[in-house]
Amino acid sequence: MISIGALGVMFVVATVLPINIGILAFIGAFVVGTASLGLSEDEIFEGFPVSLFVTIVGVTYLFSVAQRNGTIDLLVRAGIKLVRGKAALIPWVLFAVAAVLTAFGTFTPAAVALLAPVGMNFAHRFGISQLMVGMMVISGAHAGAFSPIAVSGALVLGMVDQTPLEVAPSALFLASFGFNFLLSLLTFFLLGGFGRKRAQVAEGGEAEQLDAARLTWRQALTLVALAGLVVGALVFHLEIGFLALLAATALTLVDVKNQAKAVDGISWSTILLVAGMVTYVGILEKAGTIEAVSQGAAGMGAPLFVALLLCFVVAVVSAFASSTAILTAIIPIAVPLLLASHLSAAGLVAALAISTTIVDTSPFSTNGALVLSNARGVDRDRFYKQIIGYTAGIVGAGPVLAWCFLVLPSAV
Repeated sequence: MISIGALGVMFVVATVLPINIGILAFIGAFVVGTASLGLSEDEIFEGFPVSLFVTIVGVTYLFSVAQRNGTIDLLVRAGIKLVRGKAALIPWVLFAVAAVLTAFGTFTPAAVALLAPVGMNFAHRFGISQLMVGMMVISGAHAGAFSPIAVSGALVLGMVDQTPLEVAPSALFLASFGFNFLLSLLTFFLLGGFGRKRAQVAEGGEAEQLDAARLTWRQALTLVALAGLVVGALVFHLEIGFLALLAATALTLVDVKNQAKAVDGISWSTILLVAGMVTYVGILEKAGTIEAVSQGAAGMGAPLFVALLLCFVVAVVSAFASSTAILTAIIPIAVPLLLASHLSAAGLVAALAISTTIVDTSPFSTNGALVLSNARGVDRDRFYKQIIGYTAGIVGAGPVLAWCFLVLPSAV
């Protein structure tokens, strides 16, 4: 209870005062970890998200370099030519590409890391809602994330295979894809996707500039570096953060004068926020808070109600913690409930998988943090609150809808 109470205090203080909640989270991790749990400093920092830190630093640094040498603008122009000026198609192209990437085995954060910077630049350039584009990139990545060869899909199906339950791989994949497609459609409609049908590419002679712009050798080298990043991450499964740092450093060395301040493009405030919160979540896990909440829900009886409660629990916790870790913990807890009831195994497993992942729009998760860190020309605090509001809506409605569509029909 102390750890949960401290988390509540952090949110109140960070909302009322202009203090980065990451700072409060680091303080909370130290105070709760030492005073309440008796942990050493080394044990407290075991929860520090090193991989996430490197990913955000590397990706934001690389795209800062690409922005400064004009490569991002080049991609924007090419993209507009590709969709023939129809700016409303851009979010759906990004959704589809993200879904294909994850369906063929790309880890969801890696797909978002590759597409969010380009998508946010598109949105900024042509007056599309950056919140809409960022959230649709994340939904697209989730849409393909539970194919049988995807990381999350293989994880869930592998765990189910170790139980007496049976879940068809196609059922899990189609449930996730369909739900995320509908979520994106709703997001597109509510955030103004139909309000801007065509990008005004012809204003001020920009149409001529679009055709006349030439590729410089530095931009060509940047495109090669970006392609290498994609191949390294998708084909060879190398750490995308390290690859991005390597590529950014190499590009800086060939353009030192213009890239001297590229490091300013790294979103340090976002890194502080995310790193602090994830470190504190590690304290919650060590305190047994997450496990206690999940097990308490599983032992309450009334299968339909417990299924709904589990969907809510994983949604709330996953908004602050690793979705992969939550899935690993919750599937075994749901097995006794499924074996003792007439609920559909495929339905509940899919509902839990969806509830766990759709909330990764949170700025405390890798995906949400990547969207926040790549936002352009916005009030960072205001955009952060918009993402929080969007995620709150997902946390409130997502588990209920997943339960209604996937669990409830099997009990009727």
